[in-house]
Amino acid sequence: MIKTDLKALDQVLSRFEQLNQPWIPRRDWLQCQLALAEGFTNAVRHAHKNLPFETPIEIDLKLNQHSLEIRIIDCGPPFDLDGFLQSAKNQEDQMADHGRGLPILQKIAAHLSYSRLDDHHNCLLIIKNFYES
Repeated sequence: MIKTDLKALDQVLSRFEQLNQPWIPRRDWLQCQLALAEGFTNAVRHAHKNLPFETPIEIDLKLNQHSLEIRIIDCGPPFDLDGFLQSAKNQEDQMADHGRGLPILQKIAAHLSYSRLDDHHNCLLIIKNFYES
């Protein structure tokens, strides 16, 4: 569990780096790192925008030989990821200053979803497949 603080991103990425394996293609690893950073930053800036600093964000990483699953669980209000991505696709030129992170995640991920859990939390699921070199 990580507190709602952008300064915690260094800690998140440091823990993430401990999972790195020599068999993971470098490009894929860097894309996973970017996806984790973007997902965590979005949870802090958007999902937890009006919540106390102490509100936890849970990060669950599952590494296997062919992919990495990143789950970022927040306590914010529901969010329509698919609707946002469709809207972003229709307004690409108007998103110069913000709103580009989720479309980037969509390009990186083999699977991207944001769902409401039974306990009134949300889960951003990012699955990145590794490519064989």
